[in-house]
Amino acid sequence: MSAKRGNSWIELSKHILLWIIVVLTFYPFAFIFITSLKTQSQFELYFWQVVRPFHWENYAFAWAKVAPYIANSIVICVVATTLILVVSSMSAYVFARFAFPFKEVLFYAILGIVMIPGTLTLITRFVLVKRLGLLDTRWVLILPYVAGGQVFSILFLRTFFASIPEELFEAARLDGASELASCLRIAIPLSMPILSTVAILNVLAQWNDLIWPLVTITSEHLKTIPVGIAYFRTSIWRPETGQVMAAYMITSLPLVVLFFASMRTFIEGLTSGAIKA
Repeated sequence: MSAKRGNSWIELSKHILLWIIVVLTFYPFAFIFITSLKTQSQFELYFWQVVRPFHWENYAFAWAKVAPYIANSIVICVVATTLILVVSSMSAYVFARFAFPFKEVLFYAILGIVMIPGTLTLITRFVLVKRLGLLDTRWVLILPYVAGGQVFSILFLRTFFASIPEELFEAARLDGASELASCLRIAIPLSMPILSTVAILNVLAQWNDLIWPLVTITSEHLKTIPVGIAYFRTSIWRPETGQVMAAYMITSLPLVVLFFASMRTFIEGLTSGAIKA
């Protein structure tokens, strides 16, 4: 009996701990949402309370200000992530399925880029894009994102491609398939969970990036969400706290929709192991 009672207390403590983690995780989102429905006076007088009337007009005001920034971020994320998946999948397939001189040296050299802090290369990247004439264009964000997103993408995809049984590729070769056809018809379809994970991680990094767009974009119509919200918060008309929180809620919705739409494949990509022959 004592052993069963001890196990029950352990299970109860685990559930309590999990609920505490859940509450601490979702409380900031609930606080932002509640605050987004308040006026400035309600926010100052009733900081913790839910008060009526709800001011949904904060969302209309915030949407009018941040909608162009959302459109810019969506375009940049879609183009950059698509190019990352195409280039990294081809590169990872070559590293996984081909043998050539200095392959491992080149692979570890690519991984070594991870050890270089992004702030260390900020000036050199800025000088490079300036000489290429890319400043204040969407390409000044897209091309560096594509280059920077290759490292982890190649690492994940190469490991997965190398675990695919060789028999599948041998059967494709016997049917007359080229290496490109084998990659497109065998490796890519089997790696959809990994590709989904890589895509979501890159979109998150690009969506939340502040420093690089801040130093390379000056035109108002090209600003992305982090830069746009930074200017929105400090604008001359001094938006109310509820309007700023409404802007945060609106700009987070595309990421929430993306995650729930691809949640299953994302989890499969994080937990996928080697494929057994």
